[in-house]
Amino acid sequence: MAAKKTTMKTLIEGLNADLQGEYNAIISYLTYSAKVTGPYRPQLVSFLQSEIPDEQMHAQYLADKIASLGGEPAVTPKPVPQSDDAREMLQFIYEAEAATVENYKKRREQAEELGETALQVQLEDMINDETTHRDEVKKMLDGWK
Repeated sequence: MAAKKTTMKTLIEGLNADLQGEYNAIISYLTYSAKVTGPYRPQLVSFLQSEIPDEQMHAQYLADKIASLGGEPAVTPKPVPQSDDAREMLQFIYEAEAATVENYKKRREQAEELGETALQVQLEDMINDETTHRDEVKKMLDGWK
């Protein structure tokens, strides 16, 4: 049998990086919804603010899981890119959501390797949520004139 590559410490470190990404998403959606201007402002504000609850639930789950695994949940976000341009804001969001999907796939594999089945199942749900977010933003960017 092959030795496990993932340790609990590695998993917790990864989950903390993911938690920082969720904090980043919450702050990004919140600040971008406040700053966005232009003819699409009402629709963008509505969209951006509607994403915040999902990101908050992900952050809460991650913080709880990190603590239950014996770790200390992160308290700072990944840096939030600043922009006054609506399309650029969406591009930043798209890139962050795409990275989050890939990070959660890696974390799912680590959870499986360590026998953390409940975490693995929850990460599947979070991958689904983040994929939907990513795809919606991609559609907006594709149609941007």
